[in-house]
Amino acid sequence: MNPTTPTTAPGPELLMEQLAHAAACYYRSFAVVAGGQGLTLIQGKLLSLLGRPMPMRALAELLGCDASNVTGLVDRLEARGLLRREPDPADRRVKTVLLTPEGEAAVRRIRAEITTGLPGLAQLDDAGRRGLSELLARAFPPGPGA
Repeated sequence: MNPTTPTTAPGPELLMEQLAHAAACYYRSFAVVAGGQGLTLIQGKLLSLLGRPMPMRALAELLGCDASNVTGLVDRLEARGLLRREPDPADRRVKTVLLTPEGEAAVRRIRAEITTGLPGLAQLDDAGRRGLSELLARAFPPGPGA
């Protein structure tokens, strides 16, 4: 047995510390990459959430912020030509947000560069990535509509 391998399974407290560390590393890297695109962390995150058109209220829920904050973010990103708003065909009071081709390109650049700041993920072999993916999916199952 490797001397650094624990003899007992880690408790939930240690797992939470490790997840917090992983999240901090991810967001630090994401902030640097988004900054390289002239975006704030939250602007980059908003763009990356738009894999499909989404109502502004749903974006606010995913970002964990007030809808009025999302309005300001969308205003700035729309002014840069990275996304646009359209009325929802089913309810014209609802505004749906979608990426423009420029926004799609920005998201592709961010995703391509993000692993540079996370070299540990790139070092995992196929089995390690598959195992980590399965564990994360079990620990944090996707919500409805994901």
